[in-house]
Amino acid sequence: MEKINNVSEFIFWGLSQDPEVEEICFVLFSFFYTIILLGNLLIMMTVCLGRLLKFPMYFFLNYLSFVDICYSSAIVPKMIADLLAEKKAISYAGCMLQLFVVHFFGCTEIFILTVMAYDRYVAICKPLHYMTIMDRERCNKMLLGTWVGGFVHSIIQVALVVQLPFCGPNEIDHYFCDVHPVLKLACTDTYTVGVVVTANSGTITLGSFVILLISYTVILVSLRKQSAEGRRKALSTCGSHIAVVIIFFGPCTFMYMRPDTTFSEDKMVAIFYTIITPMLNPLIYTLRNAEVKSAMKKLWRRRIFLEANSK
Repeated sequence: MEKINNVSEFIFWGLSQDPEVEEICFVLFSFFYTIILLGNLLIMMTVCLGRLLKFPMYFFLNYLSFVDICYSSAIVPKMIADLLAEKKAISYAGCMLQLFVVHFFGCTEIFILTVMAYDRYVAICKPLHYMTIMDRERCNKMLLGTWVGGFVHSIIQVALVVQLPFCGPNEIDHYFCDVHPVLKLACTDTYTVGVVVTANSGTITLGSFVILLISYTVILVSLRKQSAEGRRKALSTCGSHIAVVIIFFGPCTFMYMRPDTTFSEDKMVAIFYTIITPMLNPLIYTLRNAEVKSAMKKLWRRRIFLEANSK
């Protein structure tokens, strides 16, 4: 059967059809996006300039912040602009590109969080061999694996969608191009594609979540042998990771580990992993991490010292 595609653009329904609600959302999400950019850039500057990259945990934290910026930037600026636009349109090519970028960085973030859990497992359960196991070469290979894994996942998702025929309607009940809302517009049976999409996303989400649960369970059990101070430091660090995992994986599980169906709540749930998590990551890792706060203070003192000497 020859592919028929009469759709050159898609129209988003957006978060709301009420102009007053859209104006409120414009101010709110503009503020959130500013925090995402400033917060994650601050984390990256602190890690790089504070010479924390030599520690594996901060090596991965630096790239987690970078992925958060890229991930949210693929969605939020367009969403903010659409809140004040009369016609919320995106070209067919732009929709496929957004679909690719969103799944690429979203999947990469899942893998980075999983690698960070393994890093904490080695640091707490095998402290004497930590720097040997998590040396720079291995960290680079693990980071490369997260990027490759995200790319393969995203290519599969997009390849499944682009081969479908779209002949109208072209209105997407969402504020960005995601797999399930787009599949609803295809003018052919998408059952098989929906099963493959769900299996692909579900395997990654569930598999990573199980690995994370096992890692943190082993860590918590091993803490019984640690000193009181060791337990306090380990729980502080792991608490940050667990908070991020819950906020990120909860909504992702709801969205991608189910059959090819959509619900009215999907847009509200998607806000958590597209906006809230990238915004909270810097706050969680900064407020609960003594080393990051210490590095920030040193950088701030250094700046004040340099400015005083330049006068």
